[in-house]
Amino acid sequence: MKMDEKGVSPVIGVILMVAITVILAAVIASFVFGFGSTVTRTYTVAFTATQPNSTSVWITFQGGPDVSFVETCKAYLDGQEQSEVSWDSNEVGVSKLVSVGAGQNIKDRIITVKCTFAGGQEQVVLTYVGR
Repeated sequence: MKMDEKGVSPVIGVILMVAITVILAAVIASFVFGFGSTVTRTYTVAFTATQPNSTSVWITFQGGPDVSFVETCKAYLDGQEQSEVSWDSNEVGVSKLVSVGAGQNIKDRIITVKCTFAGGQEQVVLTYVGR
């Protein structure tokens, strides 16, 4: 062993210990300062869609474990709000009709239901493509 190689291992060891300390400090700081708390809650409610003909779809609010958090749910046809088709948390079991105008077909049209929950969080709970 040569005399000039004795200091290499201690230097690498110190560098590794400093790197581990910095990484550990960053992880702890992210939890302390709230960087890890940006995850939003996913609510669970159910809607079903039944298409009785080529111009309309019945949407039924089935409920779910988070129904008490529902403020309002609204239906959209191709991204356009259907103002007459909405539910609140008391309307479990209620069906409402989404339909297109006379002479039109609902085929390949997209119906979505978006709910607003307590605290203002919005979430899409149903997406249906007409047949």
